Amino acid sequence: MDNYKEVEGKRVHDHRFGKNTMSTLARCIWVPCPVIIGAGPSGLAVAACLKERGIPSLILEKANCIASLWKLNTYDRLRLHLPKQFCELPFMPFPENFPTYPTKTQFVAYLELYKNSFGLVPVFNKTVVSAEFDDQCGFWRIKTLGLKQEETEYVSQWLIVATGENADEVVPRIDGMDDFGGPILHTSSYKSGLLFLGKDVLVVGCENSGMEVSLDLCNSNARPSLVVRDSVHVLPQEMLGKSTFGLSMWLLKWFPVRLVDRFLLLVSRFMLGDTEKFGLHRPEFGPLELKNRSGKTPVLDVGTLAKIKSGNIKVCLGIKRITHRAVEFVDGKKENFDAIILATGYKSNVPQWLKEADMFSEEDGMPKEAFPRGWKGERGLYAVGFTKRGLLGASFDAKKIAEDIERQWKAEATNFMPYIHPLTSS
Repeated sequence: MDNYKEVEGKRVHDHRFGKNTMSTLARCIWVPCPVIIGAGPSGLAVAACLKERGIPSLILEKANCIASLWKLNTYDRLRLHLPKQFCELPFMPFPENFPTYPTKTQFVAYLELYKNSFGLVPVFNKTVVSAEFDDQCGFWRIKTLGLKQEETEYVSQWLIVATGENADEVVPRIDGMDDFGGPILHTSSYKSGLLFLGKDVLVVGCENSGMEVSLDLCNSNARPSLVVRDSVHVLPQEMLGKSTFGLSMWLLKWFPVRLVDRFLLLVSRFMLGDTEKFGLHRPEFGPLELKNRSGKTPVLDVGTLAKIKSGNIKVCLGIKRITHRAVEFVDGKKENFDAIILATGYKSNVPQWLKEADMFSEEDGMPKEAFPRGWKGERGLYAVGFTKRGLLGASFDAKKIAEDIERQWKAEATNFMPYIHPLTSS
């Protein structure tokens, strides 16, 4: 592997690390280009943006495939909730023959095509256990473990965090969970309602995934109940023949957020009726203002509300405790269930491995700076896909990062070694 300064189980001295710096590792690799952590849509987008500017990158991915969340941890009926033109990555639209709302399979196929079109070759099965800036040598040290627990350290001037907002499942601890005696699973493990045919299933969480899983269960002849603990905005997926998201973005060019929110809620009331009657209480702030304040996304209804209105999906209040094959709710009601599905979302895992306290919050693993300033940290640290604005936000980050690194790359071009990807070298 002649493109890196690499050693196997030896002490290494390299002028790029400072004359007093030594490293003792099973394997240490100097990477003369940005290292990207994560081969999901965000990681692929920033790698493509760099590639377009003539800058290579090294993508490290803990799974054995790209977009592992989409490929391995999503349910079968999943589609993009927004029209495809709002979900495309930089420099490549979706195929024209794809529907407005591509399926999970189609989106994954698009990502594979994207990877191949830009010649991106991630290094799979590399779990990052720590990443820390070395003040002595002035570079980032990224330590990883492979499938056989072999250690590899990558050293680079630039570190791009692309693990995203949805790296780890949020699994709440509910009183009595261990006593339930039946399956309790997160939506990351849910595939199809057919596995729950004829069963009473409680879905905990009423955002888009909870609503859609409840619908899938209902269409598969299960008997779902939906826990709605907090207020929630439910909007039709389309209004006036256009996607609600697209219409909102267009209106925001001309009108303030609160006025657009009033319009959205007025049309929603006309199309969906009063959701309060069915236990779905609207928040104090409008859907767009709430999104800006908290990052909470409104639910785009794909048919669940009709099933709630018809009584095929029951709405329940918050859980007080779980008992054997039953759940007691905060209003005193108690009902029997065969299974519980936790649609409780995901969280960032950055604080678990990034040894840095300035850019990312220890509390939630998100950049401390709000959009659109959260993409850049200090000393060559960047973040892509943490905007709470989906794939549009990730594309924005990716372009800004590539622009910023290009300025440094050109300024220091004479200091870099020729780059050959590790999987293509001999």
